Amino acid sequence: MKHLLFGCCIVCSISLYSQTFKFDKNKLEAINSSMSIEKLMGKEVVKVIKDSTVQGSDLPTYAKLKGIEFKNGTIEVKVLSRLVPNAPAFARGFIGIAFRVNDSNSKFECIYIRPTNGRANDQIRRNHSIQYFSYPDYPFDRLRKEAPEMYESYADMGLNEWIKLKIVVKDSQAKLFINDNKQPSLIVNDLKHGANSSGAIAFWVDSGTVGFFSDLKILNDK
Repeated sequence: MKHLLFGCCIVCSISLYSQTFKFDKNKLEAINSSMSIEKLMGKEVVKVIKDSTVQGSDLPTYAKLKGIEFKNGTIEVKVLSRLVPNAPAFARGFIGIAFRVNDSNSKFECIYIRPTNGRANDQIRRNHSIQYFSYPDYPFDRLRKEAPEMYESYADMGLNEWIKLKIVVKDSQAKLFINDNKQPSLIVNDLKHGANSSGAIAFWVDSGTVGFFSDLKILNDK
């Protein structure tokens, strides 16, 4: 069992020893995005914005953590999202975690939230507050069409506030817990890349979002 903590520093467990180093750009790789290390509300954060030239949704648009191999375990992170100036009408503050990302960024699993939906007056939008997708074959619109309600859910949330996400992954299952809730807000029982998939972890955003990530903790189960 390996423990990794990300905040003002990163603690990585590698084989039989640990390495500690500052949270800096050299330990992250921006994929179809821009990335910076900043201070926000007294926290050291990773700021991520999707490349505006990238068209489409549910794509590899993230800051990828280097030197991490994740299959089963727990990922915790605090996220905060804002809308960019002149954000498109469909912008929802999309922000989340991609996991089991392969080296070529050609496949991964992802769970993200839409903070503007959490307190909308439209119940259908509320029901779409949380989303799972699997790149490249299962974007949200395919899943919504083929299996309505199975890969989306509701939770209370809003823009410009810290939201704690905890994703627990075991083989083909992933559970998302919001803030300190004891019960999951979303359960996915059939991760599309299967039980044996593994790979990196990444800070994911989509169109119209300025995303901030802090206090990452990883419990990596063998």
